[in-house]
Amino acid sequence: MQTEIIISGFGGQGALFAGQLMAYSAMDNQLEVTWFPSYGPEMRGGTASCTVIISDMEIGAPVVGQPTAVIAMNLPSLDKYEDQVKSGGLLVVNDSMVNRHATRADIRCVHVPANEIAEKIGDRRLTNMVLLGSLLANLKVLDLKTVEESLKEHTPERHQKLVPLNIKALEEGATYLA
Repeated sequence: MQTEIIISGFGGQGALFAGQLMAYSAMDNQLEVTWFPSYGPEMRGGTASCTVIISDMEIGAPVVGQPTAVIAMNLPSLDKYEDQVKSGGLLVVNDSMVNRHATRADIRCVHVPANEIAEKIGDRRLTNMVLLGSLLANLKVLDLKTVEESLKEHTPERHQKLVPLNIKALEEGATYLA
């Protein structure tokens, strides 16, 4: 089993953190993993993305041409990555930041009003966890509870107070199925 995932959005939306959390969870479960971040010089507000590869065998390279799944946190990410998703793959779209639906019929798509859900929970910065929760519920690459445990274990002490809200966001996102 090898699963390639791209998470993309504006800098500051938490795309890199969502990917890093998946990487930690995969390592905690004795899986092979690569986490390859990419961001423009603008950082906050510029483009940020990461590639996560999770496998039960050694990974040959961190480069992905046709990902199994993509989280598109904004319209430029949807425009860039929709055509790259492997046929039969998964596309998770932040409906709050995108003004169109995905057009491909050969992939599974789930549109999540992630910003609104995050605000309802109490913090717009939880948008990344809402979208990650939906990806995890639809992709079955990592168990949601395992990711929640990794979140607790790898979050620095100074941010531990935010863990319950992040878990709530993951669980809310997991209710959105393709």
